[in-house]
Amino acid sequence: METMLAARLHVPSRTLRVEEVPRPQPGPGEVLVKVEAAGVCLSDVHLIDGTLKPFLLRGDTVTLGHEVSGTIAEVGEGVTTRTPGQRVVLYAGELRDGVTYTRGVDYDGGWAEYALSAATAMAPLPDSIPFDQGAIIPDAVSTPWGAITETAAVRPAEAAGVWGVGGLGVHAVQVLRAVGACPIVAVDPNPVARERALAAGADIALDPADPGLREAVASVTGGAGLAAAFDFAGVPAVREQAVSVLAPKGRLVLVGLTDQPLTLTDGTRFSYLQQRVLGHYGSDMPVALPKLLRLVQAGRLDFSGSISGTLPLSRAAEAVARLEKKEGDPIRLILRP
Repeated sequence: METMLAARLHVPSRTLRVEEVPRPQPGPGEVLVKVEAAGVCLSDVHLIDGTLKPFLLRGDTVTLGHEVSGTIAEVGEGVTTRTPGQRVVLYAGELRDGVTYTRGVDYDGGWAEYALSAATAMAPLPDSIPFDQGAIIPDAVSTPWGAITETAAVRPAEAAGVWGVGGLGVHAVQVLRAVGACPIVAVDPNPVARERALAAGADIALDPADPGLREAVASVTGGAGLAAAFDFAGVPAVREQAVSVLAPKGRLVLVGLTDQPLTLTDGTRFSYLQQRVLGHYGSDMPVALPKLLRLVQAGRLDFSGSISGTLPLSRAAEAVARLEKKEGDPIRLILRP
């Protein structure tokens, strides 16, 4: 039996270990992918610390990693649309019997030398896009893309705000710029993140602790407030602050995941202004991923600055610790088998 290395999380004990496990074999309709790059996401950190828990996982152990690119090693029976050697980027999840299963959460992901995938749950990766940049698109980019273009349906010249300019928020700024949002307000307590937001295309970057934040938003929006505000931090205080600067009929979109209650201090004002709170998770991968790959290939979006470091798979725990502690303020760390 052939084996491979994989970073496996034992969910009950929250223990992450790089182990030797059997190399999977592709079944009918499946493809085995040799992993070239796998992103390390804050969701992975939260899975390890127990803040997030898999709902659909069979068993108690899973190979992490939902941002994966590589080359096809083998194809299973009946697969005619994929060929060995083809460069691909995997969807962050698969639809099974009408239910979305998340890769690296509900079934084994890409923190491994090889990863299994349905042949339909991937897209060709153009030769011009490096594996590391391609790997992060299915979550770090496609999640904010979906939140902005679908859930919030941001239109050109609408004012938008991004709270939390981390691994997803910085890409949200880029996407908002690409779709014509104006002005773009970024909010983050970290001065490095604020500088990053301005470099990515934000018109103004504010500290949430700034007592003049509401006045600054009013000034940059001509007193109208934000048409759409995006919480990428998953922090209750962020949501309260975002609502306070929403325009009438403005949308608050919850992207950052948290188990904390959602509260609205002034429900009457919220209703009078006909504002909305919208939950968001992931993206419509078959639609979003090809579009984003085209935009990158055409030079409309550039994620070369998003790769903050690359580590071997054997140092997965170190990558997680660096992201958790924000060492070097990383956007995305990459694991390479």
